[in-house]
Amino acid sequence: MRILFITSTRLGDAVLSTGLLDVLLARYPQARFTIACGPVAAGLFEAMPRRERTIVVTKRKYDLHWLALWRACVGTRWDLCVDLRGSAVTLFLAARRRAIMRGGRRQGARIAHLGQVLRLSPPPLPVMWTGAGDRARAAAMLPDGPVWLALAPTANWAGKVWPADHFIALARALQDRWPGLRPVILYGPGETERRMAAPVLAALPDAVDAGGGLTLAQVAAVLGRCAGFVGNDSGLMHLSAAVETPTLGLFGPSRMSEYGPVGRCARGIAAPGPEGSAPIAGLAVAPVVEAAIGLMERAPVMADLTGAGG
Repeated sequence: MRILFITSTRLGDAVLSTGLLDVLLARYPQARFTIACGPVAAGLFEAMPRRERTIVVTKRKYDLHWLALWRACVGTRWDLCVDLRGSAVTLFLAARRRAIMRGGRRQGARIAHLGQVLRLSPPPLPVMWTGAGDRARAAAMLPDGPVWLALAPTANWAGKVWPADHFIALARALQDRWPGLRPVILYGPGETERRMAAPVLAALPDAVDAGGGLTLAQVAAVLGRCAGFVGNDSGLMHLSAAVETPTLGLFGPSRMSEYGPVGRCARGIAAPGPEGSAPIAGLAVAPVVEAAIGLMERAPVMADLTGAGG
């Protein structure tokens, strides 16, 4: 059995879609999967079980990327095609069944819209697959002993970025509560992301710089070793929630009702003001500290520190 799964070009949306793949893996244990996604999201699927190949869809003028995807898939007879991009590609492929998500933006949680594609309610939670090598790399970076706090002070849009001095104040407040806590600074590849993270790294000399050079599976393994995550609305936020690290997402001019983190121990906190237009700088440090403490105290690794430091 062969399944074609067309997911997002954006990292956060692609992470949210992994719950559907997890359901399909369980439902069809003999199936082999082809994943079509954007370049940024491709690394999510490297360690996915029974993945036959990944087709990287790179945007082209005049929507010619869809023609390229059709050419890559037309020679196969598919048992199931799942298209989360709402394209017409799968209509021109030989397929026994199709599940196509309607395009365009809609109100409500994105995760619920994804679940409706396979008529799943409640929608499945996102997952992340890592390999033994990824976990070994993470263990070498973040050895046992300290308790690690992941901070993600960057985003793909400056309007979503909580001020660097707020992240610094947050880290210091949490270290005051738990003296054994050490920050881990995560950010995406490229000089722009590094510049956004630089003030936080400079102010926290005991922090581990885990940005820029890791694969997504390695980042997921790093997050899995952390007792908590606090970060802007970003793909890293969704990745943290997917690996079940206690995750706090920070929201300003993006809609928490649509893209709040989804997981067993995840929540968002929004700046005061109208949803979707509130300046994120208006989100004060104190409520973020309080929310982070509430989430992190659920992590088993925090039990000893809570008794000693809080």
